[in-house]
Amino acid sequence: MKGYSKAKKHIDVSVGESVKIMREWQDLSQNELAELSGIPQSTISAIENDRVQLGVERAKVLARALNCHPAVLVFPGWDVDHESAA
Repeated sequence: MKGYSKAKKHIDVSVGESVKIMREWQDLSQNELAELSGIPQSTISAIENDRVQLGVERAKVLARALNCHPAVLVFPGWDVDHESAA
């Protein structure tokens, strides 16, 4: 449409930061997310601080607890226009 342009990406978000953003957006503490997911609070902290990789299975568990699609957590910076399909 004329007069409109695509929004520009202003920040890069890591996988850990995406977990933290989704948790905080739902007003959950790490302890509350640990209870909902069965993942220890210390592991959630390590994921959020990018000290431990999220992994597919943990992504699925956290996504269920956070009511979101796992891709939201695993691919926070995905840009469909610039990523290759390979």
